[in-house]
Amino acid sequence: MALAGRAGARIAGVLGVSVSRSTVLRLVEALPEPEVAAPRVVGVDEYATRKGRHYGTALIDIETRRPIDLLPDREASSLAAWLAARPSVEVICRDRAPFFAEDATVGAPQAVQVADRWHLWHNVSEAAERAVAQHRRCLRALVTAAPDPDPEPAPEKDSSGSPWPTGHRFTDRTRARHADVHALLEAGHSRRSVQRQLGMTWRTVKQLAEAKAPEELFTGQWQNRPSVLDDYKPYLDDRWNEGCTNAWKLWEEIVPLGYKGSYQRVRAYLHKKRTSPRPVVARPPSPRTVAGWILRRPETLPEPKQLLLKAVRTHCPEIDALTRHVRAFAVMLTERQGERLPDWLVAVRQDDLPSLHTLADGIDRDRDAVIARLTLPWSSGAVEGHVNRIKMIKRQMYERAGFSLLRKRVLLAS
Repeated sequence: MALAGRAGARIAGVLGVSVSRSTVLRLVEALPEPEVAAPRVVGVDEYATRKGRHYGTALIDIETRRPIDLLPDREASSLAAWLAARPSVEVICRDRAPFFAEDATVGAPQAVQVADRWHLWHNVSEAAERAVAQHRRCLRALVTAAPDPDPEPAPEKDSSGSPWPTGHRFTDRTRARHADVHALLEAGHSRRSVQRQLGMTWRTVKQLAEAKAPEELFTGQWQNRPSVLDDYKPYLDDRWNEGCTNAWKLWEEIVPLGYKGSYQRVRAYLHKKRTSPRPVVARPPSPRTVAGWILRRPETLPEPKQLLLKAVRTHCPEIDALTRHVRAFAVMLTERQGERLPDWLVAVRQDDLPSLHTLADGIDRDRDAVIARLTLPWSSGAVEGHVNRIKMIKRQMYERAGFSLLRKRVLLAS
């Protein structure tokens, strides 16, 4: 049942049973379906038989956490007919897709519909990130404003003509490969021939051949990468402006705040501040980073990030309101306080937060299911787990088997 087909025939041979893969598949398909008690709480979700083109419907008994049935499509008539044939269904756990809501209403009007917790929080997360992005200018408050410096002198031209940092390990290699490719091309070799002789991929040969000079390939893709020091640069900037320029002392100060990087990284950052003609300041955090601070439990957020979030909230009333609304929704979600949802929707609409207004409108259209999720203990977690298992089984079969075998394996191998 776990291996089926060719893999099942191989393991059978190891066990001393001579059987073909087709026989193994016939034996699996001949097995009777398991007896399933009348379900009371059903989880519904879609699964892809061909992603983006064709989907089916998985039905899970939430109480026993076992699959009940697979439907070959996600048509309204199929799910509605399945539910209508099972009047014992009292609760339906589903995501917030409108077609599932309509199917459940038609097929089981007596059942309570419960929206999926993960999708609810995911919707809140997306709305929070959009709201922060709309006020990204407020994030500059985390970066100490630097006075306008004197006109910056023209930088000295690097004798090597390379825009890479001094001693960069990729510079010489890129120049050498560029020279080799162009030498072979000038000698009359084709690009395919160059690819074979130099052992490069076609894309690499194409890039090198189309670049007239190696400098065109120096795009700086290894520069400006995220650093473990990024979250602590505002603190270092503040201390620098206060007159503390000792790298070792500043490193000792940020280690208790959670910094896990090396002293050399701190020293290099401060050395750049000393030698740069323009004051070096940290970049403001991205909207996604700030949204992550808002979405986390306040008690689990490190102290440096709590201080940064507090500074943003002080400078931006909209982000302050966003933080209050998101955390209020999180309390409702974790403590099952669904009766507070109408007041939360009213409070959200009183603030100038268009992304949260869109979220509120979507919740209003599915209000009963959302309130049920914020009140009842049922969740779609088991459904998501079985959908992942269906994906694994489907990929084992490489789409060479039909729906009937997939359904049989899902129902019997659980």
